[in-house]
Amino acid sequence: MKKRIIIFILLILSSFLYAQQLTRFAVVDMPKVYTAYFKDSRAVRQFEEKSAKVQSDIDKMTKEIQDLKSRHADALLRDDQSEVLRLDSLIYRRSEYLREFYQTRTAELENEKKKLMQSGSFLEQVYDEIRYIAESEGYSMVIEKNNNLLWYSNTIDITDKLITNLQKKQR
Repeated sequence: MKKRIIIFILLILSSFLYAQQLTRFAVVDMPKVYTAYFKDSRAVRQFEEKSAKVQSDIDKMTKEIQDLKSRHADALLRDDQSEVLRLDSLIYRRSEYLREFYQTRTAELENEKKKLMQSGSFLEQVYDEIRYIAESEGYSMVIEKNNNLLWYSNTIDITDKLITNLQKKQR
């Protein structure tokens, strides 16, 4: 009777341990994969040039606003009320334009980045490789890292392995 109870308990424990092994998760950082995989492509270079141009424009406008604020402070010291009011208005208009410019250009760049990442052949290759890694290493689910993932252990991040496999296949 004791042998049966021990065997029963061992069966329950082994089934519990087996069930624990069935649910394994992995995480992939898709923007990192994309950047590493396509770092030399023309489309990515154009995107990066456009991003740099937008940042340059933002920096230029920010410097202009800072210069206007400096002139505003000087006008306050001189007690030149008409110049203070004119500069207040100008600073406000330029700041609003900068805010709108930033929002618009950021949205455009994000849309362009999404389109690049969703190109058919790239996604097919990535998903095929994710499927291969997941099946060969026993992962039940692979989640994109940047989709509101609150916490994960670095041990489940397969991003670098995915990049390596994709680069091997590209050669």
